[in-house]
Amino acid sequence: MTRPYIPHGIPSSRRSPLNPEPEPGLRERLTALTHLPPLFKMVYQTNRGYTIAIVLLRVVRASVPLALLWVGKLIIDGVVAAIAAHSSRAAIDWRSLAFLVGLELAIAVVGEGLARGSSLLESLLADLFANRISERMLAHAAVLDLEQFEDSETYDRLERARRQTVGRIGLLAIVLNSAQELATLVTLAAVLLLYVPWLLLLLAVSVIPSFLGEARFAHLGYSLLYQWTPERRTLDYLRYVGASDVSIKEVKLFGLSDFLRKRYARLAADFYDANKRLSIRRATASTLLSMIGTVGYYAAYGIIVYLTVVRYESPAGVFTIGVLTFLAGSFRQSRDLIQRILLSLAQIYEQSLYVSDLFAFFEIKPRITSKPNALPLPRPILDTIVFENVGFRYPGAETWAVRGLSFVLRPRESVALVGENGAGKTTLVKLLARLYDPTEGRILLDGVDLREYDLADIHANIGVIFQDFVRYDFLLRENIGVGQVENVTDHARVQEAAERGLADSVAARLDAGYEQQLGRRFDGGVQLSGGEWQKVALARAYMRDAAVLILDEPTAALDARAEYEVFLRFTALAAGRIAVIISHRFSTVRMARRILVLRDGKLIEQGTHADLVDAGGLYAELFNLQAAGYR
Repeated sequence: MTRPYIPHGIPSSRRSPLNPEPEPGLRERLTALTHLPPLFKMVYQTNRGYTIAIVLLRVVRASVPLALLWVGKLIIDGVVAAIAAHSSRAAIDWRSLAFLVGLELAIAVVGEGLARGSSLLESLLADLFANRISERMLAHAAVLDLEQFEDSETYDRLERARRQTVGRIGLLAIVLNSAQELATLVTLAAVLLLYVPWLLLLLAVSVIPSFLGEARFAHLGYSLLYQWTPERRTLDYLRYVGASDVSIKEVKLFGLSDFLRKRYARLAADFYDANKRLSIRRATASTLLSMIGTVGYYAAYGIIVYLTVVRYESPAGVFTIGVLTFLAGSFRQSRDLIQRILLSLAQIYEQSLYVSDLFAFFEIKPRITSKPNALPLPRPILDTIVFENVGFRYPGAETWAVRGLSFVLRPRESVALVGENGAGKTTLVKLLARLYDPTEGRILLDGVDLREYDLADIHANIGVIFQDFVRYDFLLRENIGVGQVENVTDHARVQEAAERGLADSVAARLDAGYEQQLGRRFDGGVQLSGGEWQKVALARAYMRDAAVLILDEPTAALDARAEYEVFLRFTALAAGRIAVIISHRFSTVRMARRILVLRDGKLIEQGTHADLVDAGGLYAELFNLQAAGYR
C-alpha cells in the first residue's frame, strides 16, 4: 500500500535548482496560462460588484500619470514664460499658473483616492476569494477516494493546492496592474512617437534583457518549490509532532526533542541552501541586466537635453524646457512601465504555474462514484450481504490485503471478526462501507452488487467507528452529533446516542456537560481519557439509525464493566440490522452470534465461540493464549 513518504536523508541532487526539470517550451508555457481565464471567472463569480468596480478604477487610474506629466509641462512652460515677461516688465498670468498648480493637485489627490479605493476593494475581494477557494477545496476533498489520500503523489498535489488558497488573488492584481500600466504606456508611447519616434526602439533594447532573465528565474523558482513539496510537507509534520498535545508526552518521555529538532534543522538547512544559491544567482543576474535599462535611460535623457539646447523642432513643436521635462519624465516612466509590464508577464507565468497546481487538484476525479440512476439502499435490509470470492490489493502493493473471501452477513445477527494484526479485518470493513471497491469478486446486498447502489446512501446507512477514530476539538455535543451531522443540534438525539454509548457519564462529570469544549486547542477545552474518548466515539456511531453497524476495536480503552455494557447494548441494537464488531478481546468476541476468523487476508474459520474452541484451530489457539493470562 502506498503511503505518504517522509524522507530521512538529504534530498537528492535532482532537486537542486541548478539542475531543474527541462525548461518548458512555448506549448507548456501557454498550457500554464490557459488556467488564467477560469481563475478570473472564479474571481468574478466571487463578487461581481467588487470585480467590476476594481476594473473601472484601474481604467481611470491609467490616465493619471500622463495627465500629471502634461500639466507639469504646462506649468514649467508657464513659469519660463512668466520669467521672460518679468524681465521685459510685461504682465504675468498668475491666474493661469495658479489654475495649473491647482489642477495638478486635484489630479494627484484623485489619483491617490483611486489607488486607495482600488486597494481596499482588492483586499476585500482577496479575502472572499480565499474563503471561496478553501470551501471548494474542502468540498472536493470530501468526494475523493480514500485510496487517493493514501497515495503520496496525490497528497503532494493536495499540499501544493492548499498552499495556493491564499494569495492567488494576487495574480488578478498583477494582471490588472499590468493592463493599467499598458494603457498608461500606450498614451506615453504615443507622445514619444509624436516627438522622437526612434526613442521607442531604445526603450525596447533597454528592458527586454531584464525580462528574459526574470522569466528564466521564475521557472527555476517554481521548479525548486515543486520538487521540494515532499520535504516541505515533512517540515510541517516535524513542527507538528514536536509541538502538539497529541505527541508531547512521548516527545518528553522518549527524549525526542533533539532528534526531531536536528532532523528539522538538517532538512530546513538543505532547503535554505538550495534556495540561497538560486536567490544569489537571481539577484546577480537581475542587477546586471537592470544596468542595461539604466544606461538606456540616461542615453535617451542626454539626447533629449541636446535636442532642447539646439531648439530642435519636431512635428509636435519646438523642444522647450517643459517639453524636456515632459519627454524625460515620459521616457523614464515608459522605461519603468515596460520593465514592470515585462516582469509582470514573468510573474504572471510564474503564478500561473502555481494556479495550475490548484486546478490540477480540482481535476483529480474519484474512481468510487455512484452510477447514473443508482439504486437507493433498501431499508431495512431484507436479505443478506454476501461476499463472493472478494479480493483486494492496495494500489502499488504486491501482496493481497484480502483474497478469496466468501461469507454471508445476515440481519439480526451480531458478527465478530477475529485475526492477528494485518489479517485484513479493517480492510474488509472498508470494502463493506465502499471506501474501496474489490479488486476481484463482488459484494452483494439483497442480491444486488454494492456498486449499483447510491454511494451517498451507502455511507448514510452504515455506522462505522474505526479504531483510529477522530478526536475533534469540538463541543462534546458536536463530537457526538457529527455521527449524523444534520442532527448535530438535536439535543434529545445526541443525549440518546450518548446513553447508548455510555458517553452520558462523560457529560455528567464535565462542568459544561454537553456544551463542554473538548481538546486543548481552544480556550476552556478539557482533555478526556482514552476510555472517555472511546465512549464519545461509540455514541457517535449510535447517532444514526444505520442499516449496518460496524465497530472496529470499540472497547480497547474501556474497563471490563464498561466493555460488558457496551457489548450488551451493541447486541440489542443488532435487532433488525447487520452488526459487525472487530476485537482482540475474546471476552467481547465470545458473545457474538457468529465469529469469522481471518489469517493473511483469508477466511479460515467461522462459527460460534464454542464451535471454534472445540475445532482447535487458530481461534482456539488465540483464545487459550489470552485466557492463560487470567489463570
